[in-house]
Amino acid sequence: MARRPMVAGNWKLNKTIPEALALVTELKNALASVRDVDIVVAPPFTALWAVHERLVGTNIGLSAQEIFFEDAGAFTGKVSGPMVKDAGCAYAIVGHSERRQHFHETIETSNKRVRAALKAGLMPILCVGETLDDRQKNNTTKVVAEQLDGGIAGLSLDDLKRTIIAYEPVWAIGTGHVATPKQAQEVHGMIRDRLRSRDTAMADAMRILYGGSVKPDNAHDLNEEPDIDGSLVGGASLKAADFIAIVRATRGTH
Repeated sequence: MARRPMVAGNWKLNKTIPEALALVTELKNALASVRDVDIVVAPPFTALWAVHERLVGTNIGLSAQEIFFEDAGAFTGKVSGPMVKDAGCAYAIVGHSERRQHFHETIETSNKRVRAALKAGLMPILCVGETLDDRQKNNTTKVVAEQLDGGIAGLSLDDLKRTIIAYEPVWAIGTGHVATPKQAQEVHGMIRDRLRSRDTAMADAMRILYGGSVKPDNAHDLNEEPDIDGSLVGGASLKAADFIAIVRATRGTH
């Protein structure tokens, strides 16, 4: 089954509102003719509404970088699914390794966030990936399978059809080290096979993105692999020229 590729840019803790608007203005002008790739940006919370307004009527979607799993309540500093939906988001990144490393997010709380995103009408982008230590100990399959199974636990087939998986080897995030296309494909293929145990048609339709030092010079080769359906881009998404080049490199790869 042909899957429509996606390129999503995770801006992390970067960009003031004026800087965010300058970047997305460049992106929307340069990528206006792209119709065969879903393009998504994930600015910080403070810039979501301003970026949403700038992107109305364009081919670029908006994502939150994370959400809390409760809709409302006494949770100082947290932002909920309904809130980011109200700010114009269609997607929410869930379970990023930096959330696990720095903010104690677990497989269980990631699952709660996936459910909260779906409940709010958002498409979750669930991140999974092993550390360098995991890979060196040959635990990649075990670790990624546990993260995947836990993250999607209890979801219906309809829920899964609205969910995107992003494989991000932790050892390749922001390090300049990138998994080879073969290494990435091995894990993407394992993830899809695991999803097929739930339902073959759903698994064949589900998009699995690769993230981890994606750049213009490696995006095409990565996306040539049969089970890689686009990229979750970190640092390169902060530079308009690089992100534009990655989107263009992704076109026609499936």
